[in-house]
Amino acid sequence: MIIEYDVIRRPIQSEKSNLQKEQANQLTFEVAPHANRVEIKNAIEKIFNAKVKSVNTLNIKGKIKRRGRILGKRRDFKKAIVRLMPGQRIDFFEGV
Repeated sequence: MIIEYDVIRRPIQSEKSNLQKEQANQLTFEVAPHANRVEIKNAIEKIFNAKVKSVNTLNIKGKIKRRGRILGKRRDFKKAIVRLMPGQRIDFFEGV
């Protein structure tokens, strides 16, 4: 059984995601690595009560970072860019 809150982990707030939200009605989320587009669409529609037009997914590889002689690695994650239907919006992102 798939629980919607396990699929959607957190919203991603950046300059690019804010521009996408304003210009193209797209929102960006970090999602579970096993989630597919249909599961992401259903989770967004159920959690936020907004109609989704399309979902694009990306697997982001963690960067290797160095701190002196010590090497470390950021974690890998999956990102979903969700386009909402015209006239739809998610109030969670308003005023952020």
